[in-house]
Amino acid sequence: MSSKGSTCHFLLQIMALVYVVAALTALVLLILIRFLYVVHWSGKQLHGKSQRSYSTLIVLGSGGHTAEMLNLLSVLQKDRFAPRFYIAAATDNMSLQKARLMEDSLIDMAGVKVGKTAKYLQIYRSREVGQSYVTSVWTTLVAATHALYLMIQLRPEVILCNGPGTCIPLCAIAFLFKVLGIRWSSIFYMESIARVKRLSLSGLLLYKLRVADQFFVQWPQLQRKYPRAEYVGRLM
Repeated sequence: MSSKGSTCHFLLQIMALVYVVAALTALVLLILIRFLYVVHWSGKQLHGKSQRSYSTLIVLGSGGHTAEMLNLLSVLQKDRFAPRFYIAAATDNMSLQKARLMEDSLIDMAGVKVGKTAKYLQIYRSREVGQSYVTSVWTTLVAATHALYLMIQLRPEVILCNGPGTCIPLCAIAFLFKVLGIRWSSIFYMESIARVKRLSLSGLLLYKLRVADQFFVQWPQLQRKYPRAEYVGRLM
């Protein structure tokens, strides 16, 4: 009897293991199918006749990144991309000040200020310049957690970025939300005009991993090297 009991117990363990493996396999297949669906439809969600507004997250970076982004925003249809959430690194106060000045200067056709549609936020950096790689492990985890919190709170429909490293965790989480069916955020990446022959690290990651819905470059040789990118000319 003990022999039969142990055999039945062994068979039950095998069956349970088979069920677990089958469930995990099905889950992986579903995620893969969803991933392929997201990649296929990326960049196609804002097309159509809808004139409604889209909540927009704008990632700013120090120096030239912010100047280029604000120049791009100057021709943006403000009524179509609202409310606008500006986000910069916690150590970068200048970029948010510039964004605030631009928003305060905006006046709609009726002569009424529209700057109230904007909010300004900061995010922790994954790694500061000169920081050791050992301590950056902890700061990266903190930054990723903070990025997740911000994305859950904001849930933007559009993300605009042009190269600062702070955009990576935000875009990665946005892409994960799309795969999981939590929120569809269209990611538009504009490579910096300073990148003439090759992409920045941020741009390369978003391009290679197909995270960005639409990827724009400002030099024709970059478009030839990265054919999925779209050449839009120099914006500065």
